Amino acid sequence: MIGLTSEGTPLRDASEVAEFARRCFQPGLDTADRVGVELEFLVFDRATEAAYVPLARVERAVPALPGGSRVTFEPGGQLELSGPAAPLADAVACVAADVAAVRAALGAEGLVLAGVGLDPVRSPRRQLRLPRYEAMAEFLGEPYGPLMMCSTASVQVNLDLGERPAARWERAHALGPVLMAAFANSPLSGGRPCGWMSGRQAVWEHLDRTRTAPVPASGDPVADWAEYLLDARLMLVREGEERCRPVRDGSTFRDWLNGGGERRPTADDLAYHATTVFPPVRARGWLEIRYLDAQHPAAWPVCVAVTHALVTDDRAADAALAAVEPYRTWWERAARCGLADPRLSRAAEACFRAALEALPRLGAGPGLVGEVAAFADRHVTTGRSPAADLIDAVPGRRVPAWLNGEGRQ
Repeated sequence: MIGLTSEGTPLRDASEVAEFARRCFQPGLDTADRVGVELEFLVFDRATEAAYVPLARVERAVPALPGGSRVTFEPGGQLELSGPAAPLADAVACVAADVAAVRAALGAEGLVLAGVGLDPVRSPRRQLRLPRYEAMAEFLGEPYGPLMMCSTASVQVNLDLGERPAARWERAHALGPVLMAAFANSPLSGGRPCGWMSGRQAVWEHLDRTRTAPVPASGDPVADWAEYLLDARLMLVREGEERCRPVRDGSTFRDWLNGGGERRPTADDLAYHATTVFPPVRARGWLEIRYLDAQHPAAWPVCVAVTHALVTDDRAADAALAAVEPYRTWWERAARCGLADPRLSRAAEACFRAALEALPRLGAGPGLVGEVAAFADRHVTTGRSPAADLIDAVPGRRVPAWLNGEGRQ
């Protein structure tokens, strides 16, 4: 996977935005299909689940990581592990080793990684005060801005573009609602059901839709991505190294490019603007698939394996696309209902069958294939997204289902 570089020179017109978008879809020289895994987790104190855990306490507890993941934190203190890009089996193995190391070290300090997409009990509280986050909080507003920044967690799957980037872009979007339903895992807020199987997606649905809605599809992803960037509202303008000024007048990047500011935007401004838009699928020289709720710390490899198989394997993709075609725009319904909608459940079954057939071709070992099959048996065949388990009350359970640091719930 390659990064994107830009120079701090003023942009002349929209053609340079189109050129930036083209670079976002430029495949790397390495033709191997690599996977990048980014996992976010909420962190809880096992003794007092409603307590806020200071970020410094988590930082002190995190050990050296054997798999090479980068450790960062989201504004509310969510812990993020970003693994090195590698073939599927290696990528999963590296991040799994790091998750195990972090769980053990935090557990020794009385802390637990909660694999759930939305904080089930605590109201949002921001711990990081970086200039970007200050401006973001002012731009997004309450109540959904703080929820997104401080109370959500996801599994992000990064995939190489391959030889046909447009096909992979289209697949990643078309599969979104069904995969979101299959992995919906955030039904609680304030200690009770919130009415959505993916409460995390509900938060995103209520934010600025010029930056969170799916990128419209015309068949030309470069043009579509360029138009999306132009029409997204400006969130902030950087003023030196230490200040970010929020933009609250509703102006878009196109407005700025057309002379609606004190200075013309530069290539650096455009590259930074692209990091402030959050569609379900984003192009950055690779594909970022961003619509999956955080999962149980032992279950996230299923998310990664299924998504990778259905986007990168042509045979699996053909079967999956046929199954999801009627539902490719059902983002809201998938988030509300998860697999309780029988049509989404049937489509998910077809997707998991296709993924299970493809995974051995993609280098997945029997262990990972077995995990995918077990998830399908437990959740997909029964029409019960992981969220359903979090809602169910189990008499005598020592800890709530979402506080799932010990084994599988």
